[in-house]
Amino acid sequence: MSSRNAIGVFDSGLGGLSAVKEFLHVLPNEQIIYFGDTGRVPYGNRSRDTIKKYAFQDAAFLLKHNVKMIVAACGTVSSVAGKELESELPVPYTGVVNPTAFAAAQKTRSGKIGVIGTAATINSHSYKLRLQKLNPEFEVFEQACPLFVPLVENGFIDRNDKITQLVIERYLKDLKQNGIDTLILGCTHYPLLREAVSDFMGDSVTLIDSGYETAVYAAKVLKEQNLLNNDNSVKNAEFYVSDTPDGFESIAGLFLGRDMEHTVNQIDIEQY
Repeated sequence: MSSRNAIGVFDSGLGGLSAVKEFLHVLPNEQIIYFGDTGRVPYGNRSRDTIKKYAFQDAAFLLKHNVKMIVAACGTVSSVAGKELESELPVPYTGVVNPTAFAAAQKTRSGKIGVIGTAATINSHSYKLRLQKLNPEFEVFEQACPLFVPLVENGFIDRNDKITQLVIERYLKDLKQNGIDTLILGCTHYPLLREAVSDFMGDSVTLIDSGYETAVYAAKVLKEQNLLNNDNSVKNAEFYVSDTPDGFESIAGLFLGRDMEHTVNQIDIEQY
């Protein structure tokens, strides 16, 4: 395979493709290998032990492709298993929490920061702990949004969709009342709801895209470790899933803005 020097990116399903889109933009010379664990999605309501098991299986699959870096483009994995992955993987690793929290800390004006994510991400308080380590005076308001992922994966992303608007209002009204000026989209599915979220929160609230911030951080790590690919020849991304690729292909087009037909392969993740 032509993937020896690729960056491996994984997620519980499709959300990580929003991060892949940013990686393709920020690091155009790099090849990306993406694994979406569509057969076991979602991770957000699983136990910590199960999430860790799945995360290491996902990473093991990517390591079989001899990747030079692994990225957990998943707020749940980054929050629950990030420390273990960083300490045990034989290649550089990053999740989404640290890069995203740092960006939010840089952009907030009032110190009032909101965090939205899956139940597992919010229950871990990973973003809150990281933000308050950066600045103990930050006020961090957390909100689990368990219906956001199924909204995205079923195509309910239009800012004018009444169902989407009602769900966003239900989850975010308290954050708005608390007067936050910065909101972390703590799941890589959530950027697809960015317009609808921004409509509700208003122009005064800065939205932080974890996928973009993670891509920028990964570029920094690769540069520091002299691992950047300077060859600008076109490299096709590779996509793998653990369930039938049929549904993946149609929804992935929304994330990447490209035709996914015949570019996705199904694998048995339980072998890893």
